[in-house]
Amino acid sequence: MAFNMNVEGMDELLRRMDKLGEKAQGVASGALYEGAGVVADSISQAVHGIATESFRYATGGRMRKPSPEEKAALVQARKGVAKFRKTRISVNTSVGMQNSGYANVNGKTKPVPLIANAINSGTSFMQKQPFMRKAFSQAKGRAMQAIEEGLRKRLDEMSEI
Repeated sequence: MAFNMNVEGMDELLRRMDKLGEKAQGVASGALYEGAGVVADSISQAVHGIATESFRYATGGRMRKPSPEEKAALVQARKGVAKFRKTRISVNTSVGMQNSGYANVNGKTKPVPLIANAINSGTSFMQKQPFMRKAFSQAKGRAMQAIEEGLRKRLDEMSEI
């Protein structure tokens, strides 16, 4: 469930960042963190929109919706920004539930990312509810705007020094 976001049309900002040299990576990291936070908030809101049903097994051969316990595990899970991976030319991070731990669901301990994937992609017995892609799509414009504003703010601060 990895998604990539490319920010285009920022030639002026890139030219200004080239002038910063070694400080450019820190500037980019701070701006990326702001944009990633917007995506993480969108995922949290999308989790609340997951439809559930109170019984554990569907009848009549139909696929079931997630149980309230499975949804509660996602609501309580930590949805955050992963540790930044920096190279000489890029700064990358992931947003989601990679390190969210485990949850007790119906008497069984299950990894939260596995529960999220089962709900997002569906299984042979559970309906597909693609909340991650929906959250990402809804947050994309706001995240790119937050990254751009963060870059502008940090570059303005650097030019004042």
